[in-house]
Amino acid sequence: MDKLMDKLIEDLKKVVGQDYVLSEKSDLMVYEYDGSVDKAFPILVVLPSDANEVSKVVKLAQENNLPIVARGAGTGLSGGAVAEKGGIVIAMSRLNRILEVDETNRIAVVEPGVVNLDLSLHTAPIGLYYAPDPSSQRACTIGGNIAENSGGPHCLAYGVTTNHVLGMEVVLADGSITWFGGKGRDYPGNDLRGITIGSEGTLAIATKIVVRLLRIPETTKTMLVVFDDVETASSAVTGIIGAGIVPAAIEMMDHFCIEAAEAAVNAGYPEGAGAVLLVELDGLNESVEEESEEIESICREFSPLEIREATDPEEREKLWAGRKGVLGALGRLAPNYYLVDGTIPRTKLVDVLRQINELSERSGYKIANLLHAGDGNLHPSILFDERKPGDTENILAIGAEILKICVDAGGVLSGEHGIGLEKQEQMPFMFTEEDMAAMTLLKIAFNTNDSLNPGKIFPTGAACGDISQARAIARVGPGAYI
Repeated sequence: MDKLMDKLIEDLKKVVGQDYVLSEKSDLMVYEYDGSVDKAFPILVVLPSDANEVSKVVKLAQENNLPIVARGAGTGLSGGAVAEKGGIVIAMSRLNRILEVDETNRIAVVEPGVVNLDLSLHTAPIGLYYAPDPSSQRACTIGGNIAENSGGPHCLAYGVTTNHVLGMEVVLADGSITWFGGKGRDYPGNDLRGITIGSEGTLAIATKIVVRLLRIPETTKTMLVVFDDVETASSAVTGIIGAGIVPAAIEMMDHFCIEAAEAAVNAGYPEGAGAVLLVELDGLNESVEEESEEIESICREFSPLEIREATDPEEREKLWAGRKGVLGALGRLAPNYYLVDGTIPRTKLVDVLRQINELSERSGYKIANLLHAGDGNLHPSILFDERKPGDTENILAIGAEILKICVDAGGVLSGEHGIGLEKQEQMPFMFTEEDMAAMTLLKIAFNTNDSLNPGKIFPTGAACGDISQARAIARVGPGAYI
């Protein structure tokens, strides 16, 4: 076996170069986890530099019957980048070039390792930007965004990743290279591009991506609206959307998030507030001004403590720094947090947040509520200490209960973080065994032989209806990144 592995390593080094095949435990440790509760060592990590090298690596993995996990920046929160079945991790960090920017047609061609925010910074001098903006956009990559169909605060107005990707060059499970879609807006036949986006790397590996670019808006206005509690803030959100106004973003944070953000970055959120809304409008000067006045009028119906507008770009950046840095800041409130991602109808915000608060009181665990309120995407974060016996088991059970609340309210298991390992045992909350069997036929259609990112999305228990938290706990282990 050692001789076979040594030969494989040498063959891989011939493909990608001596320095880009990692086999030492100290190197593999970097790739054993993402932002989820899950950890697992791959056998090898390979860092190719282009599609041809990816193709050759895939072929070698197949010849050696090893599973493959394509990995971006590892910022995902569902365990999608964890090599639970071992095998080879193909890290896409060297495929990080912006290959083409077409200002006239407002498109760009990029490699999957391009960092999300870097694309917008690159195109800003010509007045263009890339709209999807996950909170991790300073680190996450376009390839990872495709795997999870990532959103972000501004997806309320502009949509998620699939709305901005026109085509992809992909490597299939047999190592062949092909295109799904292209540079045009419409292509005949089946939408293989759409099927692949959000498939969490189980169908194909993207090596080039064609994305839409948007014009930088003429005007941007950011408002901070302060309330006594999340219920009142939620009612204000419902009022704004019910009036037919669709801001670029409506973000909500509760008192735990406010406290953490202020302690970490001094964003300017008021002390003692129960909840804040961060509302952003963009577009033409006249329409932005008109809508901001209407939003202020609606919010005043719910007795806000304060309504404030950012007076300059610096203040706007400060307000957003608090929002986008809040998850990291939760470490000031507890040693660990477990973030749950679920989406509900906006009309159910008040009721669902009430149920989550009741669950917090009943369980004794603080739950910090952060949400893309405009589209009902909740990110309740359960605060705990993994060093306390039973804490990890308890918070995983609470997370499953929150997801059940979301589904029962007419929502879904994930808004933007995918299913991965984290939520696979909760899939029966939404889908029958027949539903899931039909979904798995895609793997057969793509002839993957379950070699691409295996063990993800679908339940692995003896029966789909068995929700096994013990299995997740076993994966976490002591000292897990959570």
